[in-house]
Amino acid sequence: MSTYVFKAMDLAGGKAKGEVEADSKQAVSDQLKARGLVVLEIADKHSSREINLSFMESVSAGDLAVFSRQLSTMITSGMSILRALYVLEDQTENKLLKETIVQVRKDVEAGLPLSDAMERHPKVFSQLFVAMTRAGETGGLLEGSLLRVADQLEKDASLRRQIRSAMIYPILVIVFAIGVMLALVAFLVPVFENVFKEFGGELPAITKVSVKLSHLVTHQWYLLFGVTAAVIVAFLKWKSSSWGRPQWDRFRLRVPMKIGTIVQEVAIARWSRTLAALTGAGVPLLQALEITGKTGGNIVVEEAMADVIASVKRGGSISAPLQQIPVFPSMVTQMVGVGEETGALDAMLDKIADFYEDRVNASVKALTSIMEPIMIIVIGAIVGFIVISMYMPLFTVYNNIQ
Repeated sequence: MSTYVFKAMDLAGGKAKGEVEADSKQAVSDQLKARGLVVLEIADKHSSREINLSFMESVSAGDLAVFSRQLSTMITSGMSILRALYVLEDQTENKLLKETIVQVRKDVEAGLPLSDAMERHPKVFSQLFVAMTRAGETGGLLEGSLLRVADQLEKDASLRRQIRSAMIYPILVIVFAIGVMLALVAFLVPVFENVFKEFGGELPAITKVSVKLSHLVTHQWYLLFGVTAAVIVAFLKWKSSSWGRPQWDRFRLRVPMKIGTIVQEVAIARWSRTLAALTGAGVPLLQALEITGKTGGNIVVEEAMADVIASVKRGGSISAPLQQIPVFPSMVTQMVGVGEETGALDAMLDKIADFYEDRVNASVKALTSIMEPIMIIVIGAIVGFIVISMYMPLFTVYNNIQ
């Protein structure tokens, strides 16, 4: 048994608190309710002594998918939402998600619908999660909506893993190249510089560049780090600003070497998968389009959804405005149009998402094969530049001797 501390309120409004030994929080809650008390809070006795580092924690898509799938399973088995939340609260390992479930459970205990309780925690439960949960509550198919949420989260997490895995190799190569360059200019160039001083004379321009870079790394390294940090901070602020984000999103779609193509395919896959999940769960179309635009991850998609919403409000179709947006290929607009005509829009959108997720996988592999020789050339060029710049004065001295 464990010792729990509780806060409760009796029917007259009086506050009560104390300690109870029980096997679980659910057992404590049952004891308090049997005593005619309304539960306000239950916590492990020693939890207050732990260091709170929740600001460093986050809830991954995988954690949310597991939570959603487990909650769906328990509801399907006939368990009440409140009891299911108690069970999930006990077995969830992620501290932030655990604390959020506690707050959601308290709100549900106070009479709020599950979706409204989740909506109070936007950092954990996205608009997509809340909307699909609300649609499931309204239609009496909450367990089905939660399964759809889990599938959506798992698909999105899988797509992100593909992109991250593709970026590991070029990032490692770039870091290695920078490390090699810094090592050469910090240790090799100063040795040659002392030799050049003994020779005297004017150094070639390429050698002067290497020597100045060596001085910067060895004597003014703080400027190098300061400028680099300033550039990174300025870029992040620009990218997150209201005027910088549209520019960055449009630029990403035009990056050569298949990078822009991958960005486009990821945006289409995420858009179609999200819209399919929302419409399949019974979320009203206009609300589904609005949420899809906000969670699309690209300003071009968000602007396209604004045009689509305006078209739907006028009684028009979804596919017609998409035909005017270059980011959506004709195949996508045609399949969306067929889905609208046949009444199977969510199924058609799922097929589009499956197709473009496969395309992303193929494009990522193609990009990796292109990046490998380019990275080798880059490293060779860096090393070659420094080596040549160091040997050119020696060749000049040799020619003068001849």
